[in-house]
Amino acid sequence: MVDKLKEWGYRQKVPADPADLANEETRNSWIEQKGMKAFNFYSDTLPIGEIDLVIESPTPYADLKTRAVWIEIQGENVPVVSIQDLITLKLHAGRKKDLSDVEHLRLILEK
Repeated sequence: MVDKLKEWGYRQKVPADPADLANEETRNSWIEQKGMKAFNFYSDTLPIGEIDLVIESPTPYADLKTRAVWIEIQGENVPVVSIQDLITLKLHAGRKKDLSDVEHLRLILEK
């Protein structure tokens, strides 16, 4: 996924090598020492400006995967966490911005 994101023109926000996402020990270090929940990629030119690769979740990956929504990005079908699961992830993160996002996401669900 990291290679594909780079190919599409996405760049990582944090000053870390995204290839290290493949290393469980490094991911665990980021989670424990930096409180990292996701590795963020961004683009100033693509329609989807930011993509987070979740590295720490209160919901098991297998559960997230079964509820994933598939969208097309640059001609590729990519699984994306469902809105309800995204709400759970953002509540778990607990940052002010995430809690604000939850309100917007709940409005989307109400429509």
